[in-house]
Amino acid sequence: MVAHSASLPHGAPLAAARPGIAVVSISRLQSLCEAVAPRYQHSARIFPLREGYGAAVTALEAHLEGGTVDVVIAAGSNGAYLRDHLPVPVVTVKVNGFDIMQAIAQASAAHPGQPIGLVLHDAISSEIDELRAWLNVDILQRAYRSVDEVRGAVNDLAARNCAAIIGPGMACDFAERAGIESVFLYSLGAVDEAFSHAVELARVSRDKESKRVRLNTIVAHLRDGVAAFDDSGRLEAVNPAMLSLLGLSDPAQAELALTARIGRFLRDGGTRGTPIEDSIEHIDGRALSITCMPITEHGARTGAVLTVQDALVAQRIDRTLRTSQRPRNLVARHRLGDLVGASAAMDKVRRLALTGAVHDATVLLTGESGTGKELVAQGIHSASRRRGNPFVAFNCAALPEGLIESELFGHEEGAFTGARRGGKPGLFETAHTGTIFLDEIGEMPASLQSRLLRVLQERYVVKLGATQATPVDVRVIAATHRDLKALVAQGSFRADLYYRLNVLNIHLPPLRDRRDDVREIASHLLGELVAEYAPAADANPQPQTELRAGVMTMLEPLFASYGFPGNVRELGNLLTRAAIHHAELKNGSRDDLLAVFPELLDAERDARREYERERGEGSAAGYGAGDDADVRRFGAGDAPVTFDDVQRALAQSNGNRSGAAKRLGISRTTLWRLLKTNRDGSTSTGA
Repeated sequence: MVAHSASLPHGAPLAAARPGIAVVSISRLQSLCEAVAPRYQHSARIFPLREGYGAAVTALEAHLEGGTVDVVIAAGSNGAYLRDHLPVPVVTVKVNGFDIMQAIAQASAAHPGQPIGLVLHDAISSEIDELRAWLNVDILQRAYRSVDEVRGAVNDLAARNCAAIIGPGMACDFAERAGIESVFLYSLGAVDEAFSHAVELARVSRDKESKRVRLNTIVAHLRDGVAAFDDSGRLEAVNPAMLSLLGLSDPAQAELALTARIGRFLRDGGTRGTPIEDSIEHIDGRALSITCMPITEHGARTGAVLTVQDALVAQRIDRTLRTSQRPRNLVARHRLGDLVGASAAMDKVRRLALTGAVHDATVLLTGESGTGKELVAQGIHSASRRRGNPFVAFNCAALPEGLIESELFGHEEGAFTGARRGGKPGLFETAHTGTIFLDEIGEMPASLQSRLLRVLQERYVVKLGATQATPVDVRVIAATHRDLKALVAQGSFRADLYYRLNVLNIHLPPLRDRRDDVREIASHLLGELVAEYAPAADANPQPQTELRAGVMTMLEPLFASYGFPGNVRELGNLLTRAAIHHAELKNGSRDDLLAVFPELLDAERDARREYERERGEGSAAGYGAGDDADVRRFGAGDAPVTFDDVQRALAQSNGNRSGAAKRLGISRTTLWRLLKTNRDGSTSTGA
């Protein structure tokens, strides 16, 4: 950290047990200091120095650079000089009134009735002048600030016939050279008091310096730029990160460069006392977030601290925080490859989904319930550039209106009764950088449609109870089984929201419109069920194979003609039911089968209606009435269709059952029943 205030070097050994005190004593003060110093050796390291003024400053340089001296003790003009030329505190040996009175008494006792000279540092004592009459001593005072002034004062007092001169060591030396007796002004008590004060000051100074060095070390390792200014705008400290962010290489030029580039923030945030928080500025082509806060001490503003952060770093931190706070289970489990079916309708769905995955445009999935809209949504997410980020699904019809708003957009603490302590991020925030899937969007309350529209337009959310917006980067996929155009016409769905959602539209066809896929889907779903519902391997060497074949045979009539109003979801339920009841039904009667699968009767009625539509022959009496009538009576023309006819038609149609049925002039249901008929004319029950 570059500091412009006077301080010890960064590398000072502050961890030393005792502070260091340099005792700068010349002339007669040395003996008093040497007498007092042993009393303080347990609490401080004493460094005696028998130099004065400039020579003392030079001699102390090594101690200051090494950080071994925290405080200096000196006296008189020597102490005043050192205080002005050293970067550490200087404690001067003070002369108190008792010392002066004792010295005067000693001098006047030796020379009664004669004038006594008193040499004091800096200024004469008015109190002594007032006591002259009371003391009955003629006292002449002189003041000094330098060595030359000491010499001049002594010479002047000698010329005035002073019998003795009281003063510091230099004054005593000059007096003796002039043949005049002297009394040394300083006492052991004054020196002891100076030592005591120096030890305490050194301890406090070392503690403060230790904290300063620690703080400097911490700030120097911050990735954010930090600069401190005094109240006049003068730079006091700046860390390396600030220099790097502003492209500065020379710390000596830091103050000028900082003032030129971000001085206005200092004026607004520091001098004027107006805090500036997270102001985004572009400096030298770099986006920086700048904060400037005033420094207040004891109620008075004493400066300002300015922090600068790279906006890109802030974005990375924001992404990291959002990622760490989001639940771990928000992942897409399905891929587009999980879409089963080779029909033209499903091929179209795959193509549109892959196209949508390449872009971030909003996708609207339409189709009946159970057609696999969420599977397609997960597949789009898994095929997109956002696949490593969260996939958040929300059913707009699952919660009351008030809870939907809180779930989607989040809330601050205290936003409403029962709000979570500390607030809660909404699902849009949770899905940041990923995908949010809004299922049953047609059920969203009208009052929330406008809020959703604003999120889609502005790409930010405002939590309940919050005043600031939170930016979000989210890809939106919506789904509905309802006709949104009709809802718009009715006024229950916003037209602008509809057009915002309906950018890429993918319609998922119902299962009845892609019946050629039913068997393949059933086989795929059954593969996930056999492991759970197959009997134990020791009871049957091939339990899973038997279960798979039995279930497929049991539900074959449904595959051919049932309408599946619940689509793939219902197909999965039927397969599960068949797997559970397989053991009891494989040798059961038709009544047993219909008791478990009443849908078979619906399938027969659907087949009869389909046959009537195809043939236009009116009622197909006796078909599907519950008996096992020979299905061959529904053949083409007067001659019944035989099993061999079906085989030939299948060969001519390359195995396509729909094509074979058309060639024979029969329905696909009739074709299936003929396939179950033996060559000798016996008919399978389908059980």
